Formats: sequence, structure tokens, C-alpha cells
Amino acid sequence: MTCSEEADAQFAEIELLLSMFPSEEELQVDELSHAELRAYVEGTAHNPPSIRPQFSIKLKMENPAVSITLLCTYPADYPKVLPDIAIRCSVLTRSQQMMLHSNLNIYLSENCSGDVCILSAVQWINDHAQTYITKSVPVSDPKKEEVLMQSKEIFTRLWIYSHHIYNKIKRKNILEWASELNLSGFSMPGKPGIVCVEGLQSACNEFWARVKVLTWKRIMIRHREDFPLDSWTEERTDSLHKFTGFHEAIFDTHGTRGNHMDLGQLYQFLSDKGCSNIFQMYFGIEGR
Repeated sequence: MTCSEEADAQFAEIELLLSMFPSEEELQVDELSHAELRAYVEGTAHNPPSIRPQFSIKLKMENPAVSITLLCTYPADYPKVLPDIAIRCSVLTRSQQMMLHSNLNIYLSENCSGDVCILSAVQWINDHAQTYITKSVPVSDPKKEEVLMQSKEIFTRLWIYSHHIYNKIKRKNILEWASELNLSGFSMPGKPGIVCVEGLQSACNEFWARVKVLTWKRIMIRHREDFPLDSWTEERTDSLHKFTGFHEAIFDTHGTRGNHMDLGQLYQFLSDKGCSNIFQMYFGIEGR
């Protein structure tokens, strides 16, 4: 299969998915990669897409009522090779998600080799995910377990550095996951990309586990702060927070592509939050 035939198959599958999942709540397609793929397939662009097509599909399960999100990325050779699919579900542990992902890939390898397979993946998840979800639901009182877990917790602040953050789906995932996990902090898109999350350590670790497996040129935890909570109280964690809520921080942009944030404004923002020392950790120079 030639590259153009593969691009045709990828574009046709995305168009089919858009017709089957018309709501943005169900399907979110990265606009830039989709536009590049369309231009290449329709002949208005002669070079293959510079960005791998990416999209996410949210599936709603019943009994219990939870959502499973498939984060899908097409390799250049897809459908000759399998797509990259990450699975996210709030009630599944990381090991359960890995097992679900592994079994999905086994199914796709045995039944969909060489063919487009996203709908097959969706159907398999619909048919089999309930088993994993049922096993993960606690049988004891969840409120008591949550209080017990929190009493032994650690308050954590993660300072994450990425070479860049442009992708709209990634930016939306960062905002949604921070909200879902009850984390505060901020995300600065552009080049470089910076994310700070703070909250209970288990939630911060889960956030990082989700973010780091996405496709990045480079991403790392630049700095980590941990504060033991031997006697957990809501007032105690409130006193440790540097940020209120989680939001995307946008500063004046510059550069030929308008993708570099004003670092002077970033430094002032960090200083106002009592975090001016972080600037030097990120950039190796003192802010001003």
C-alpha cells in the first residue's frame, strides 16, 4: 500500500467517524492534523502531513455508569500497522488499563491486520470493558476508603516541562483531567509548554501517568514538591495550595509563528504565586 493509499484510508475512516459521532462530546478530532490530511488526500498539498492525525472517542458504559475515552493516533503506515490507542477510565487502575489495552491490541492484531480498525476497537471496548470496570468497583463503603486514603496521603506539586504544547486535544485533556482529579495549577501552551498541578499525590501521579503517554517531542517532570499529610484536613491542604482552580495561562505571544509566550509575564505570574524560584529551574536563568 502506498503512502497516498494509506492517507486515503485514514481520511476516509475519520470522515466515517465524524458521521457516526457528530457530537464533540463523543468525538474530538485535532483540527490541524485533520486539515493537513485533507489537503494531502485532495491534492492541494504535495507533502504528507507533518502532524500525525489524532482524535479521541468517549464511550459511555452502564452499570456502573462511567466513561471510557480512547485517545487515537495514526502512525504514518496505518492501516498497514495498528493505530496507537490509549485508554482512559477513572475507575480503572493503571494496571487494569494496561491489561485492557493489551487485550484490545491482541484482538486487533488477530482480526484487523491491514484494515482500518477504529470501529472494531470501539465495538470490542463496548463488549468487553464492563468486565474490567465491574472488577474495579469497590465492595466496601467508598467514602470511608477515600477518607482513609486521604489520611495517609501526601500533598504534591508537579512542575512539568514540554518542548511544546500546541495540540488542541492535548490542551483540552490537560484541563479536563486536572478538573476530574480535583487538581489546581495552570497550563501554559506554546513553546516551551509548562504545566503545574498540585493536590493529593495519588491524583498528581494519575495525572502524570495520563499525560506522559501522549505523543510528545519531549516531556518531563522538572521539579516535584511533596508535603506529608499525617493528619489530613481540608484546611491543611488549602494552606498548601499556590493556585486556585486550574486554568490555561496565556501571555503575550511573539516569534515568527506567534508560539512563544512572554517569559517576563510568566516570571511575574510565578512571583505573584510565590514560585519565582521555579523560573530558574525551568530556564537556567534568574527571572526579571
